[in-house]
Amino acid sequence: MDSATSELPARTPLADAAETGLKIVVVGGFGVGKTTLVRSVSEIRPLNTEEVMTEAGVGVDETAGLPHKTTTTVAFDFGRISLNERMVLYLFGAPGQERFWFLWDRLFSGTLGAVVLVDTRRMSDSWYAIDRLEHHRTPFVVAVNRFNDDPSEFPLEEIRQALSLPEHVPLIDCDARVRSSGKNVLITLVDHLYELAIARETTP
Repeated sequence: MDSATSELPARTPLADAAETGLKIVVVGGFGVGKTTLVRSVSEIRPLNTEEVMTEAGVGVDETAGLPHKTTTTVAFDFGRISLNERMVLYLFGAPGQERFWFLWDRLFSGTLGAVVLVDTRRMSDSWYAIDRLEHHRTPFVVAVNRFNDDPSEFPLEEIRQALSLPEHVPLIDCDARVRSSGKNVLITLVDHLYELAIARETTP
């Protein structure tokens, strides 16, 4: 991904009227942009557990296609964004390396919904995330993080077919570095959760 990052907005305190906190998990493969997404949308200084990658990870962490990747999340990222005065999203970014996948099931506990970030250069890395979410019956949306050095430009419909995504699962493009784009991903998820809730209420 290009090294340029979007300018972060002024951090805001939690509104006194906030009464509904929703837990959202951001998952996906190693180096797909989960930490970047949480950082770009969070209205507080995000908590992250990034560490510099060392030679100990050689042969363990799959870095093919990630020549500029120098840090890695070893636990989770945490951020917060207020959708309105009463509703707040608490964001948890899951680690992407296979050796930390054992943490995912605990992160999914109490989760309302999830975002699966996809890098088309390493599409197969997304399959485990989708499988675990389906196993937990956790609603999710899929966001394709478009990288500047990805020449493929696969259309969304081809990506849907490659991931075997049902039509009811929202699939959108995003740029994890840009706050407005990341916020649109979260709004898409909240709208999806709302539609699912309405469907359940109207089902006899």
